[in-house]
Order: sequence, then C-alpha cells, then structure tokens
Amino acid sequence: MDDGAENSRYKLLGFESKKNLAVIMVISTGKVVRLKLGELLKSEIFDNLSRMEIKSIYKKFYSGGAALTAYEMADRNERSWMAYVVLNLLLFALYIFANIAATKLVYVERFDVIVTPGLFLYPLTFLIVDLLNESFGFKLARRAIVFAFASNAFIIILLSGTSYLPGVPEWKLDAPYTEVMNHVSSVLIASSISFLLSEYLNSYLLCRIKELTNSRFLFLRVFLSTFFAVIIDTFIFCFIAFSGSMSNDAILDIIYVQITVKMCFAVFNILPAYGARSLFKKYVIGNIDLKSTTAA
Repeated sequence: MDDGAENSRYKLLGFESKKNLAVIMVISTGKVVRLKLGELLKSEIFDNLSRMEIKSIYKKFYSGGAALTAYEMADRNERSWMAYVVLNLLLFALYIFANIAATKLVYVERFDVIVTPGLFLYPLTFLIVDLLNESFGFKLARRAIVFAFASNAFIIILLSGTSYLPGVPEWKLDAPYTEVMNHVSSVLIASSISFLLSEYLNSYLLCRIKELTNSRFLFLRVFLSTFFAVIIDTFIFCFIAFSGSMSNDAILDIIYVQITVKMCFAVFNILPAYGARSLFKKYVIGNIDLKSTTAA
C-alpha cells in the first residue's frame, strides 16, 4: 500500500470493545459510521486505512476484542480534555482583555474612584485557575498559567514591533498609536509579572489548603487562596504599570479600590466554584467512570 494514499478517504477513530465495533470517520464529510470488525475487514474502507490502523484492527479482531490498542474509545476521556481546553481559552481571553483594557482609566464620579475596565472581569481568572486546580490538579493548572503567560509575552513582542514600523505620513493617528502601544506594552509587562506570581501563589495555596483540610471546605480554600493572590497581583501590577505616570497616592487609591472589588469577587467566586465542581463531576468524571465500567 502506498504511504501517500493512506487515510485519504477514511480514518479509524476508535473501537467500542463491548459491541465489537470499529468507529470510522469519512474524511470528506466528517460523517461517523460504526462497523463490525468482520464487516470492516471485507469492505473497501479497510484498504484505505493506515498501516497502524490496519494492525490495530487485526489485533482487535483476532483477539476477539480483548486486546487493547491505542484506539480504545473508553480511554479517550474527551469530555475531560475538552473541559480543560475551554477553561484554558477562557483564562487566556479574560487575561488578555483585562490587560489591554487596563490601559484606560475610568473615573466613577458617583463613588469618586478610578478603576480600569478589566477590573470586574479579571477576578474571574482566579476562579478559572481554582477550577483547573480542583478538576485537573496543580501540574495542569500550572501549565495553563504558563500558556497564558507565554501568549501574553508573544503579544507584547508583536505589539512592540508594530510601533517601530513606518507609518503613512497622511495618517494622523500614527503618533497616538505609537504612544498607546508603548503604554499597552508596559501594562502587559506589568500584568505578566503580577499574573505569573499571583496565579502561582493562588494555585499553590489552593492545593496546600486542600491537602491540609483533606479536600474539605472548598469555600475556605477558594477564598483564602484568592485573598492573598489578589493583594500580590494588585500591588505588583499597579506599581509597575503606573509608576512615573501617576503619583504614589493616586496609585495607592487605585490599589485600594481594586483590592476591595476583587475581594468581593473572592466571596462571589465561592458559589460558582461549587457549581462548576458539581457539573464537572456529573458530566466529565461521571462520563469517564461510565465508560470505564462499560469497557470492563
């Protein structure tokens, strides 16, 4: 069989061992079909599969479905990894939005305070990291933090590079754009440092408190981990981002307001944490356990 022709029409997605079925996808349409192994061996689909897939089908067929392969549907845990990907994307989106929006300061006249537009969404990143820790453990939560940090650093490089590109002479926004991009870059640098330190602290405290309380008192670890992380994050970010452009008193005023708002979110995050943990156990972990029981 020519290697260049492999998987041009069909692809083996996996086996449903209990029913002795192979799950095949038609590449051109994305349609998924299920065939008995005996029927698959006699069909034209079999001739279009890769060597690894054919080897796995033979192994499964001649073992009567007992042999394990790399294509076991019960071992894929797709819902779990999809949940992990979604949480990563939410963390990244909220983090980048809050950072870019932080370049604009908003004065709330009614309360006589200065805030940033991202203030009310950024605390949700602590909730997402908490959910990652609760559902996937400290190691995978740490990888999500590093991924968001690396993405932010990449955006800093790209945005900084655009300010050095020659602009069109007739474009009146060239100078303001460069000034804004420089400010955005400084804010992103500040947020990168504060985000990395605060989220690592948040993750570590969450796991440590979970260990000390034998996985009890979710409300306690969510609040305490967020409490200390918020203080570290706010002080580091505000002083790096606004030093030189604002007085220390004005920066402290922003810090106090941000900590107050974020602490309110720390309390508010407790209910979503319980709800998300319940949903994760029901639709992700429960689904994995059901598959494992079926495969056994």
